[in-house]
Amino acid sequence: MSYDALYLSGGHGTCSDFVNNPTLKSCIEAMLAAGKVVAADCHGPIALAQCVKPNGEPLVAGLKVTGFNNSEEAAVQLTEKVPFLIETKFIELGAKYEKGGDWTSKCCVDGKLVTGQNPQSSEECAKAVIKLLK
Repeated sequence: MSYDALYLSGGHGTCSDFVNNPTLKSCIEAMLAAGKVVAADCHGPIALAQCVKPNGEPLVAGLKVTGFNNSEEAAVQLTEKVPFLIETKFIELGAKYEKGGDWTSKCCVDGKLVTGQNPQSSEECAKAVIKLLK
């Protein structure tokens, strides 16, 4: 694998592009299995919900992660438009979901996985990726 990191930027378009995407799923799983950095912010973490660890359990199970939270989704009035709520799904999958205040920067780093809650988290996530790559 010739890449050191994969960064999944957010936005509501990812709710279509990143869900049920077998190519992206296998790339994320391979990157993490190889000890590479995977990062996602805002709605980008939605891609992680479909991924599994080598033992078959959900990728986010037991990991400290974040992503666009339920109250932020309600605030933009798109709760009924997204395939699932990231906060709810991650909790269902056994993640240690964390969130900051709405529209404030929140970044979680667990091993080589970096997640950010919303657009305001992108700079903090990018800095975390750079730190992991040093």
